[in-house]
Amino acid sequence: MARIILYTGKGGVGKTTTAAATALRCADLGMRTIVFSTDVAHSLADSFDSPIGPEPTEMSPNLWAQETDVYYNLDKYWGTVRDWIAALMSWRGVDEVVAEEIAIIPGMEELANLLWINKHYSEGRYDVIIVDCAPTGETLQLLSFPETARWWMEKLFPIQRRAARIVQPVLQRLVDIPLPDEKVYDSAEELFQQLSQMYRLLSDEKMSSVRLVVNAEKMVIKEAQRAFTYFNLYGYTTDAVICNRLLPDHLTDGYFAAWKETQANYYKMVEEAFSPIPILKAPLFQREVVGLDMLRQVGNAVFGQDDPSRLYFVGKAQSVHREDGKYVLSLRLPFSEKGDISLLQVGEELIVHVGRHKRTMVLPRALLGLEQGGAEMQGDTLKIYFIDNGEGEDRLHPGKKKLSHHKN
Repeated sequence: MARIILYTGKGGVGKTTTAAATALRCADLGMRTIVFSTDVAHSLADSFDSPIGPEPTEMSPNLWAQETDVYYNLDKYWGTVRDWIAALMSWRGVDEVVAEEIAIIPGMEELANLLWINKHYSEGRYDVIIVDCAPTGETLQLLSFPETARWWMEKLFPIQRRAARIVQPVLQRLVDIPLPDEKVYDSAEELFQQLSQMYRLLSDEKMSSVRLVVNAEKMVIKEAQRAFTYFNLYGYTTDAVICNRLLPDHLTDGYFAAWKETQANYYKMVEEAFSPIPILKAPLFQREVVGLDMLRQVGNAVFGQDDPSRLYFVGKAQSVHREDGKYVLSLRLPFSEKGDISLLQVGEELIVHVGRHKRTMVLPRALLGLEQGGAEMQGDTLKIYFIDNGEGEDRLHPGKKKLSHHKN
């Protein structure tokens, strides 16, 4: 069974470098490893300082890299559907070139690249599959898409397909509107099956995990917090956070002293935001990190003699579910002594104090605006209750009616 690791983070934090360094370290330990990018703007070749093709390219013993061909992937998984949408747009009077452009769903390029995970896993050629994902915003959209697509495929797709078979002969006699044929539905069905398989692989916490790359900077940490919250909400495990480009200890003069103090303060913020997820460190190197030698130095700095492919954390650090009509936010807080619990919500952030321990997190949208209904420690898990006094649908599962509400 292959190990799958996805690296993501805000643009410019060094996720491509970290992904490449992890892959090289795994290969040096004897594991057959591939690293590939889902970002349309590939930079793996720059990191390795060597050309990389659309098919796996051998970079060193046990190591392959790949910069996937977005046009090939689009044709394979979306070509038939795209052609129909383009024809429909043209029928409505949209310019042909513009119609072809808008026939591609935003994010479909990266999503098609992500489906290479299925191919590499099914072929069984690699022990470790490492994915250099697009920046966090795009990654969140991509990883939420399979669950949405699965719901559409199960609930609406069969109905639409049957309806099309009945209506199509009638409409074609009345108007010349392009209608989806069986090839279009077959293509969409294959895509959704691939997405479902990808979701099963990536949500298997024994096999797959996400790793967030951050710098000790406020904006970077805030974006990573949001990503961390939603990865947990979508069912994806985050097993490590890599804090990159920390100033080394020997830089002690006035200019660097102030910078180091700022980084130290933000590093504490990283610990508060992501506990109990392990935090790994990478220093700021005095040379640009390109080529195998420098990537090997990064891998050694981050992982030392450790196996980078191992799971650094098992399970979900936080989760949201419904229980007795309430929304329950569960936070794992191991080693926290039972004591006074205080909660302070500032905008979308929730600041939690349990005894001497502090945790800052970003609330998912489903909980914003709800009334807090108390909190309690159960073992090493803090449960925070939220009550929705309004009427409507379940916020976590649109379309599902809510149960009756009960207060503590």
